[in-house]
Parts: sequence; structure tokens; C-alpha cells
Amino acid sequence: MELKERPHTLRKRLLIAAGVLLAVLLVLTAGFFWYVSDYYRAEDAALAVLAQDDGIETRDNLTVLSPSVPSDTAVIFYPGAKVEAAAYLPLLDQLRQTGLTCILVDMPFHMAIFDINAAEDVMTQFPGVAHWYIAGHSMGGAMASQFAASHPDQVDGLILLGAYLYGGYPPEDTLTVYGSLNQSVEDKLDYTENVVEIQGGNHA
Repeated sequence: MELKERPHTLRKRLLIAAGVLLAVLLVLTAGFFWYVSDYYRAEDAALAVLAQDDGIETRDNLTVLSPSVPSDTAVIFYPGAKVEAAAYLPLLDQLRQTGLTCILVDMPFHMAIFDINAAEDVMTQFPGVAHWYIAGHSMGGAMASQFAASHPDQVDGLILLGAYLYGGYPPEDTLTVYGSLNQSVEDKLDYTENVVEIQGGNHA
């Protein structure tokens, strides 16, 4: 004869199972926050760009670098995984001196995978921009590539640093730059249009 489990025994087992599940979730959450808190900080030379009084503005999660003459062309930049966004300011400062508006996105937890469509919100904030380019480094490049592939009518071109095309965006509208020591990128390149290899360059 089959014996039915007593209600209090079943309740005890459910409480134990819930406790184990909660403990696992707490460990995973703590592990995640420990992982994302260990990231590459921007060097002093990069942070010094923020000290410039002219043409640099921070708003929410964006740093906007405006050229001396207003432009209808802008570049949105997605940082690499676990890299402080400000680390890319010297590069973007040079670009804005050529007449481009540059918009640096500070990603959640320093990882672009958590806000792939950040560019969409950026575009709505700058209605005067007619030509949009999206760029990114490493994982940021992969997510920028995915955004461009999903929004081909909104993106005029894609710039990848230490990254390769991820999605269906056309190679002829993409500039891919990588270091010769970055074998993991070179091995993934199945296109040759607009590819620039920096001799002696690494992933960073």
C-alpha cells in the first residue's frame, strides 16, 4: 500500500529546496558583480580629455565630443567589454578634430551586450545629425555590428576595432582595424574589403 507524504514533510522539503535555490542565486549574483567590478580603468591621459572646457559634454550615460563647427555626421562608439568608456576619449577627441561629432556610450556594467540598441536612443537625441556611423572595440564592435545589421537604413557605415563583422552588415560599408598580434580576430575574417592590419598591434 502506497503511503502519502505528510503535509509537514512535503512543506519541509519545499523549504529546503527554496533555500538551496536562493543560496545558488545569491552566489551567482555575487559572482557576477565581482566579475563586472574588475574592469580596465582609463589612464590619466584619457581622463585629461574630460578636463577640456570646449566641446565636451556629459549627459547621463553619454560623453559627447562636438567639433568646432557643427556637423551633420556623427560616430557612436561602443566600448570593449570591461573597459571604462573614458579610455577611448583620446581616440574620439582626434576624430572630432576632423569635423565629426563623437558620442561615447557608457554601457551597463561596462559591457555592450547589456545595451546593444543604445545607438537607437542616441539617434533620437540628436535630430540634426543626418549621417550616422557606429563604431566599437572588441565586444563593443560585435554589438555595434549587430546593431548596424539590424538597422541598415539608419547606419551609413560601421567601424570595427579589434573585432569582426557579426551579422549581415555589408563588408563594403565596414572599416575593420585590428593588430597583427590579435590572431583571434584575424582567424575570423572571411572578407577583405576595407581591412587594415596594424603591425605589432595587440587586441587592446
